[in-house]
Amino acid sequence: MLIAPNEKDIGFPVRRLLPSEQQQRVGPFIFFDHMGPAVFKPGTTEGDVRAHPHIGLATVTYLFSGAMMHRDSLGVVQRIESGAINLMTAGRGVTHSERIPEDIRNNSMQVEGLQLWLALPEALQQSAPAFAHTPADAIPVWSEQGLIARVLIGTAFGKTSPVKTATPTTYVELHLSAGASCKLPASDQELALYIVAGDLRVDGSAVPEHHLLTLESGAACNLQAGDQPSHLMMLGGETLPGARYINWNFVSSRRELIDQAREDWRNGRLAMVPGESEWIPLP
Repeated sequence: MLIAPNEKDIGFPVRRLLPSEQQQRVGPFIFFDHMGPAVFKPGTTEGDVRAHPHIGLATVTYLFSGAMMHRDSLGVVQRIESGAINLMTAGRGVTHSERIPEDIRNNSMQVEGLQLWLALPEALQQSAPAFAHTPADAIPVWSEQGLIARVLIGTAFGKTSPVKTATPTTYVELHLSAGASCKLPASDQELALYIVAGDLRVDGSAVPEHHLLTLESGAACNLQAGDQPSHLMMLGGETLPGARYINWNFVSSRRELIDQAREDWRNGRLAMVPGESEWIPLP
């Protein structure tokens, strides 16, 4: 299945791939936004995401360029640099903000990256919130014959990421040189490929840039870059049983938990981010 992006300009370009009309999730991945590239004006708050809440999911933030400053209701303050992985598990509830650092604005540095959510298994949807940061130099890298793979989450190409998730998950960044090819072995996980940039053929068929291609479970596939290098992401994991409902920034297998989270945010009952005076109201 080929999923086209839902593109919007909110002061910078955002392409949403999940959830889509065709498919809600791939493995545990239930939300997929490609943000940027964008340059933000000095002395403004363009690109800043004010404090907002989550339940029932884990956010995965990964930047290709630039940086963002993460703050959350656990008291964590973490600068996210390109190549690092931020995993924030919301569980029963967490609030966070993401802002563009002043040095990135003042130097007109381009910001581009992916914001993904992992749905949590039902048993962990009410767990305590948690935060984990893995720097870029801790991510394992595999390279061979025109292919460079960074194993961000899970195991691939004989490498295992130190990032821990609630269920078996795969998240890999791939760079193919022009004309290079590789074979992805068969997997029993639900997997998909996202074309960040470049020219790519999968089993001989061209896949457009900024599209998500779901892969056939249990079947190997061949990747071939064309005249231009190809930058892509492989993502997915073990299938999560049961339905998941999404409302604003909330995910749950129980609608009543989402309704409660909405009321809690509306009435100021969720923990706020220390040092933040702005927040996004309930839509």
